[in-house]
Amino acid sequence: MTDQQTREGIKICTSRYSVDETVSRLEALLKEKGVKRFAVVDHSGEAAAAGLEMSPTKLLIFGSPKAGTPVMLAAPSAALDLPLKILVAEGADGKVLLSWNDPAWLEQRHGFPPELTANLAAAGMFATKAAQ
Repeated sequence: MTDQQTREGIKICTSRYSVDETVSRLEALLKEKGVKRFAVVDHSGEAAAAGLEMSPTKLLIFGSPKAGTPVMLAAPSAALDLPLKILVAEGADGKVLLSWNDPAWLEQRHGFPPELTANLAAAGMFATKAAQ
């Protein structure tokens, strides 16, 4: 299993794969589970297009209306953090890290009922599985 840490509401684990391979693995997992992938933002690609250098960095945006809508109905401000996101980035040391918002932190931030926190646990499950 990958190592996992939490820093100021952000969960982080290390991938055994490159950024592109990790994103491909995430996309395959989403498709397998029937979860909608809304977008992949290629931050490093956009930086390169602007003449800037950035280590490989991509943000995957995904979600399930069945899981997210009850959270947003209970706390409309949760829409600021939904749909779910996983950041896949290569650090200066060459390690590829996956980062996502801790569901418990989102609960505190937006004040939705604790029983809805599990609705946002998919990001962690997908990140750790893709990183293995």
